[in-house]
Amino acid sequence: MTTTRLPLFPLHAVLFPGLVMPLNVFEARYRALVSDLLRLPGDGPRPFGVVAIREGYEVAPPGRGLPGEPGVSAPDTRPGAGFAPDPMDSFHPIGCVADATTIRQHDPAGGTGAGDPGDDADDGDGPRSFEVLATGTTRFRLLSVESAGRYLVGEVELLEEEAGEGAEVLATGVLRAFRAYQQRLAGAYERSLVPGSELPEEPSVVSYLVAAATVLETAEKQALLEAPDTAARLARELRLLRREIGVIGKLPSVPAVELTRRPTSPN
Repeated sequence: MTTTRLPLFPLHAVLFPGLVMPLNVFEARYRALVSDLLRLPGDGPRPFGVVAIREGYEVAPPGRGLPGEPGVSAPDTRPGAGFAPDPMDSFHPIGCVADATTIRQHDPAGGTGAGDPGDDADDGDGPRSFEVLATGTTRFRLLSVESAGRYLVGEVELLEEEAGEGAEVLATGVLRAFRAYQQRLAGAYERSLVPGSELPEEPSVVSYLVAAATVLETAEKQALLEAPDTAARLARELRLLRREIGVIGKLPSVPAVELTRRPTSPN
């Protein structure tokens, strides 16, 4: 069992290995996290852990009242703000290691540039924010969470990806169903699929790509991340895709969401 400590970035979203997620970082606890990542060597990985929130708030609750008024309360800036007293109770047990492949800093004047550690990303003109491009690398099991520092830190067990029985055959079926899903979804939007787009064939890559690209509730995506092996994930995806194809076929329209891009997660 390989264990390590990782800064934690809780989200109402699921990151999968091999997939990319943009993050807009503006809270003090996460600015501190990114500032510490920037202190790591630039030619190496800058790892942190993305974990989906089961119960709690992605952004800490704001303070109450207006500054200067009686009874005003400042925003809660604790590392565990918005989560249970034991943050473990607020998070799903399986998350994904992320590598901050790109970090761009916004200064108070509105400029943008490559990040530098600074002093907790704050200066005399006010706090800076960051745009981070995070790439998922490997899954982990969350063992414990510490909240004594400036941000949450998790003790995690890194999980190896097991193929499982029949993964290659299942991957072929999932790819076929996913293409049918894309066609049905494009038809519902009266859009055309981009010709010539190639899909991978390696079963684990297929399983994560389809999990990320299919429009599903966060809980369903989390269940896919938690699958014990690639074959189990693919089998679940095949059932979900068949369900979604049937649902889309019966509806006159579907929610207007952008299907080819992932939204920036605010934090």
